[in-house]
Amino acid sequence: MQAMRTACLLTLALAASAQSFENPVKKLLREGKPVIGATISMASVEASTLAASLGYDFLWIEMEHSPITLETARNMILATRGLKAVPFVRVPVNELWTAKRALDIGALGVIFPFTSTPELAKQAAAATHYPSAGGRRGYGPRLAELRWPIPEGYAEFANKEIATIVIVEEGRAVDRIDEIAATPGIDALFIGTSDLSYSLGHGGQVNHPVVKAAIDKVLAAGRKHKVPVGRPIRSPEDIQAALKEGFLFLQGVSDIVLMQNGSKPFLDTLGKSIDPKSKSIY
Repeated sequence: MQAMRTACLLTLALAASAQSFENPVKKLLREGKPVIGATISMASVEASTLAASLGYDFLWIEMEHSPITLETARNMILATRGLKAVPFVRVPVNELWTAKRALDIGALGVIFPFTSTPELAKQAAAATHYPSAGGRRGYGPRLAELRWPIPEGYAEFANKEIATIVIVEEGRAVDRIDEIAATPGIDALFIGTSDLSYSLGHGGQVNHPVVKAAIDKVLAAGRKHKVPVGRPIRSPEDIQAALKEGFLFLQGVSDIVLMQNGSKPFLDTLGKSIDPKSKSIY
């Protein structure tokens, strides 16, 4: 009898916590507070589990520029259960089907690359919402429900809590940024500063006046339409500068960069650092 009572109380507690759950990233952004994600580019469940427990707000699971497969992404997403960071996926391309696959394995946010037109922004918003919320997401969330066992039903939960992030990384996107920022259902604009610099003819020069003017234009559109704006950061100093400019959605450096940066002082002490330009001899 005691065991049954304990089980009932636990079930009620889990149901209450699920019903009160809010996507913490969306909540912080609504409150005007910054969020930062750990970029996971290595196909390692262990690395994503560790990153999710360190204090980051979300995992940026990188499926555009890494070999992470859908199956590995699914395992990474499951590994975030009970940990602080929620799982977001950058899909390879802005298409309905790529977003659907990421969401149906349990991603709580989708990051859409090269969203360079208002039409693509609308497509991104449609991909992350079911028809009941004006979207075009197909229904098949059985795996997602295992990650998010919401008593009131997954579809209603997903329409409210999935984060939709669009990336501005071409000059033509900046030209129409006011329309893109005004798109209903977009939770944040993210500036892909490197690709944007190349698109504007100043590859790699993210502080070039032309690139800076484009960045400022995106920030202004975000302020006008009350949509948070994000960018990549490479150092603690970058974070302070980004916050001062008004950025709130921050992409932290990747697991690879963290490993490189963490190793350097140890190797330097022993004179064992390797010139990154040197060629392998075997």
